[in-house]
Amino acid sequence: MRLSEHIYTTISSIRGPLLFVEKVFSARVGEVVKIVFPDGKEMEGEVLKIDREAVLIQVYGETRGLDIGNSSVVFSDSVKKAPLSADIIGRVFSGSFQPKDGAPMFIPERWAPVTGFPMNPSSRARPEEFIETGFSCIDGLNTLVKGQKLPIFSCAGLPSKELAAGILKNASTPLNPPLVRGESKRGGFVVVFVAVGLTFHEYSFYKKILEEMKTGFVAFANMADEPVVERLLAPRFGLTVAEYLAFEKGMDVLVVITDMTNYCDALREVSTAREELPGRRGYPGYMYSDLSSLYERAGRIKGMPGSITMLPVVTMPEDDITHPIPDLTGYITEGQIVLSRELHQKEIFPPVDVLPSLSRLMQSGIGAGHTREDHRKVANLLYKYYAKGRDLRRLEAIVGRDGMTEGDRLMLDFADAFEREFVNQGMKRRDVFESLDAGRELMKKFGLEQ
Repeated sequence: MRLSEHIYTTISSIRGPLLFVEKVFSARVGEVVKIVFPDGKEMEGEVLKIDREAVLIQVYGETRGLDIGNSSVVFSDSVKKAPLSADIIGRVFSGSFQPKDGAPMFIPERWAPVTGFPMNPSSRARPEEFIETGFSCIDGLNTLVKGQKLPIFSCAGLPSKELAAGILKNASTPLNPPLVRGESKRGGFVVVFVAVGLTFHEYSFYKKILEEMKTGFVAFANMADEPVVERLLAPRFGLTVAEYLAFEKGMDVLVVITDMTNYCDALREVSTAREELPGRRGYPGYMYSDLSSLYERAGRIKGMPGSITMLPVVTMPEDDITHPIPDLTGYITEGQIVLSRELHQKEIFPPVDVLPSLSRLMQSGIGAGHTREDHRKVANLLYKYYAKGRDLRRLEAIVGRDGMTEGDRLMLDFADAFEREFVNQGMKRRDVFESLDAGRELMKKFGLEQ
């Protein structure tokens, strides 16, 4: 029988989540295998590397208790696939796609490889039409556009999870209304949330947010105490679901992934176990292409409804924006939202520093027909006056406020008011028109040109 030809009991060694099998005559990279424990317990794995008759397998689970002599490996001759169905909306899963909300597993319409299908660059449609996040500093000054990938650069201790939670609850597309929770009609707006390496406190926080959400969502939550390889799987499951909802069901999908730093640390851990040559800061040299394989799955396709927009959260180690993770992310994505420790210390939420923040595709999603005709003008003037006020703070530290001209003091006051009244809004939602009106009112209060 062909099935018996695919069963091997030639496990030579175990190294963390890695399994080495010898004398394998038929295998392929990416093939899914089943590891059978002596007590009958089963676990999945994936072929990572083939060296003649030796095969390296990455195990999706804990290898503790695996007996080399009495365990077997079954090769399936298929790649890792995700179950897909419209019934997935409103569900919460683990990083290995197991139900985490207490409900039974849905019946899949079909299965799709988690690696996705490369999007032909010539078939890509230009991102356009904005997505409203409910935060003025993003909607007004760094507008998110359908099909864009816009990372959030955070630092340890900053409220990135609160910002992500606010976006989960408030995000919408004015031209494509959100699905009501539990609804599965064609079209609409839906959020795919992927959380990687969560502590129990963080999971409890996000679980409460998901319970409060009234719009359609799909969530994947990987816990910090779960197998490290699940952190590599969770984003791929999430993006495979996003591709299905966007390009088969015609939905506008916003993918929020937190935290990509945990994903990259898992990538480094597996790479170290494989004894690969390390690159910068110990991360594997292929981390750039690995991140690209995730980020580049966002976009729009010509002639097809639906879109995938991505908001990955990246916690910068040591507050260093030149660290390999944010550095490589910045090369692939179209801008960044940068959180500021200084603004957080002033109790401003969200603590977004609008000067280093940038949305490179903003121009495609604003103006007449999208937001409002004066959007670009208002954003430019706010940037102009705030940048001038920020620059004058250094002069104030040298000569003091009394040594400055009346015009300079006005700019200082504007910068303070901008942070306190425009950027700072707590968890209260503002639509894009309220944000633009708030900017105009702020400039009017200081007698500045509009």
